[in-house]
Amino acid sequence: MQRPLQALTVSYSGLSRVLNSVVHVSDAFDPTTHSKPFSPQNCGAKEFNAIWDTGATNTVVNSIIVQECGLKPITVVNVQTANGERQSRVYLASIFLPNHVVFPQVRVTEGVISGAGVLIGMDIINRGDFAVTNKEGKTVFSFRMPSAECIDFVEQAKATNQSTDIFQNVGRNAFCPCGSGKKYKKCHGKK
Repeated sequence: MQRPLQALTVSYSGLSRVLNSVVHVSDAFDPTTHSKPFSPQNCGAKEFNAIWDTGATNTVVNSIIVQECGLKPITVVNVQTANGERQSRVYLASIFLPNHVVFPQVRVTEGVISGAGVLIGMDIINRGDFAVTNKEGKTVFSFRMPSAECIDFVEQAKATNQSTDIFQNVGRNAFCPCGSGKKYKKCHGKK
């Protein structure tokens, strides 16, 4: 049985340098034995601010979350940070993203996070499709899982450029609008 598509979108009023959202965190639960619908309230999850970071390998929580959610360590690992290598405790947690996107059992590493309680890393992001757009000076990021398609901006640009007449009113000695770097007369303007 295919997992149903889950998605979320976060919009900002202007350009954003940080991608963040509200998340809920609780001690991990087994979804196969959980009788109530998955919701932060049914699982005793607490709300925190999260930063989404495609440069982070794993999801990280700070010590406040560990304490408030009663997370229990399952192992210790060596982690590489901007300040060098150190050992950190690893916990099993449930992460509730906006719009009911749920990860019931995620290995999270304890660490220091500036400006948030949770850092969403590639261990969550790579379970689906993640896109950031900045149209009209407004940042929007969207995430869905499972992955539904391959988004290829190069192919989209080619299709859009072929469907509009970008070669209209191009001078023979101007650079070709296709982006080849050649003069129009030696590229798409050949007769």
